Amino acid sequence: MAATGQRQAGRRGQRRRLSHSADFDRAFREGRSFATRHLVLHVFLRSEADAPADDPLAPRLGVSVGRRVGGAVERNRVKRLLREAFWMVAPSLPPTHDFVLVARSEAAELARAGGEQAFEQALRELVVEAGLSG
Repeated sequence: MAATGQRQAGRRGQRRRLSHSADFDRAFREGRSFATRHLVLHVFLRSEADAPADDPLAPRLGVSVGRRVGGAVERNRVKRLLREAFWMVAPSLPPTHDFVLVARSEAAELARAGGEQAFEQALRELVVEAGLSG
């Protein structure tokens, strides 16, 4: 087991996540949203003041999965799959943006049917439909 503050071998580097409710609120209020049957994507162009100091161009992600998706185990699985799918799609997204993915209740059946690949495909289609691929 790794000591406190050290990364475990093979673990991925720090991912940029939205963790403050104010960041989520700003994306919901001031951003644009795009929806499909399974997902809603909120996009917000952040200011330079809100950018991380070490990588100001990196996109940041927030994930919201409500109780309608299922129990805690199912919700956590959906969140993990959404994060992995997002980071596979992230290189094609515009820089300096914050993204919030909201899973609709039908997301659970997508997770059961196709796993990460299904979420990645659904997210790619949503990004193309929204005109965000760059």
